[in-house]
Amino acid sequence: MRVLTWNIKNGGGDRLPSIITVIDQARPDVVTLQELQGFHRYGGRRLRELATALDMTAHLAPSVRAQPVAVLVREPLRIVRRARISWRLHHAAAVVVVPTPVGPLTVVSVHLNPFSPYRRMREARWLAARYATPNGLTLIAGDMNGLDPAGDHTTALATLPGLYRKRHLTSDGRPDTRALAAFREEGFTDLWHTAGVGDGHTVPTACAGHEFAPVRLDYLLAGPPLAARAQHLRVIRDDLTANASDHYPLQADFDL
Repeated sequence: MRVLTWNIKNGGGDRLPSIITVIDQARPDVVTLQELQGFHRYGGRRLRELATALDMTAHLAPSVRAQPVAVLVREPLRIVRRARISWRLHHAAAVVVVPTPVGPLTVVSVHLNPFSPYRRMREARWLAARYATPNGLTLIAGDMNGLDPAGDHTTALATLPGLYRKRHLTSDGRPDTRALAAFREEGFTDLWHTAGVGDGHTVPTACAGHEFAPVRLDYLLAGPPLAARAQHLRVIRDDLTANASDHYPLQADFDL
């Protein structure tokens, strides 16, 4: 099974055909998308158009104060349960359960707070506790806007203007890694450390402004049974993805 996660930047705009091409070429079985601006309007018409173009089934979670997120699945996978979470999050989370040959898989597409390290940490703690299932197959995927606790990010963050650097610092000025640490404390594995290839940086792209340092903000976080089945994780970095969004897509394969 192949999974792809991607923040497509403000609904894709006129970049949406390129986004569809990238996803179609990757042929993922499950896709989690963030920043689906406008996709909930007009009865979800834009979401239906995207799902039809990709030949996938989509589940959208609108946001109360920011941008929607979604999960899409390709046959023979089918969504048997779904949920939407917005009231505890700056953006939203879309949750689906799909049957697989090794058991039901829960997939959570999420976009954590981009502005406040403290609120981002609170969101992560809540999500990690809610979806921690040691004996189940669980994947939390998306734009976490947080830093890997295993890395040293001081040099990378020093390249940012002060306004954007503050988004990634604790109150005492250290790189803030609490959001990702919260998932790890609940037993989730950052799959980059077990199956990743390359430097893992998902920002910036040619589409990005000055708000990003060369770091990894997009993650695939798996519970123990699913983490053991992860085989290959990579950032899709080429000329097309460099201009399709301000984030690069992240792709992983699983033995399911």
